[in-house]
Amino acid sequence: MHAWNPDDYHKHSAAQRAWATELIGKLELAGNERVLDLGCGEGKVTAEIAARLPSGSVLGLDISRDMIAFARMHLPPERYPNLRFAEGDMLDLPFDTEFDIVFSNAALHWVSDHGRVFSGIARALRPGGRVLLQMGGRGNAAPVLAVADDMLAGKPWTTLASGPPSRYAFYGPEDEREPLRAAGLIPVRVELIGKDMAFDSPDGLAGWVRTTWHLYLERLPEEVRPAFVAELVARYVEGRPSQDGRIHVPMVRLEVEAVKAAKRWSTGNSSLR
Repeated sequence: MHAWNPDDYHKHSAAQRAWATELIGKLELAGNERVLDLGCGEGKVTAEIAARLPSGSVLGLDISRDMIAFARMHLPPERYPNLRFAEGDMLDLPFDTEFDIVFSNAALHWVSDHGRVFSGIARALRPGGRVLLQMGGRGNAAPVLAVADDMLAGKPWTTLASGPPSRYAFYGPEDEREPLRAAGLIPVRVELIGKDMAFDSPDGLAGWVRTTWHLYLERLPEEVRPAFVAELVARYVEGRPSQDGRIHVPMVRLEVEAVKAAKRWSTGNSSLR
């Protein structure tokens, strides 16, 4: 499990939040749904969903104990009575026909076995329930990742890095449709969407790398990670001159919309409370 810094992530995830807000709009909520937010992080997106559910509720789930602790502290039930958080692994969802919607933003690219996640989602949904997921897709952040890979192939970084290189699960539509069907979910829309992540300064780019690039940074000793981030940012900025004074990273999101086949409802209980 990766070590997340909730406070630092909260300060350097504006793009993720903006894309999540756009994604929430696509849910077209009636206001009475029960929603599961997978990979909720520090909770700000989950709270935005809760605000749109005056007669419904939302559960935010994340594997990071620190993220869940941050969310519970800053979004307490006294202020958000229809919002709760639980620590848990999206690979082992314990729910049985409890939710009308399963939502996730910027989380599934951390997990390689999407088929297992989809099976858990199908169990968690009521018949006729909906799925809306967005994650990094094939080609996501390719130019800046190429700079990092080049650095790790040369000195001094190659001698400092430990363990084999890891890769994010950046998949394409053709990788997702069959696992969805095998899990009992009917694909409605599976597509790659281009996005632009823009930063006003190198510090902004450094903050994004520092808070989310665990697969790269955790291979390096903690004391040299700031120097790696600084060199990466400097190389990327030098290699991609800007026309508007901002630093742009081309991103690709994989968006998945699906439904669970309607049938007689059953009742189940969760082991997370």
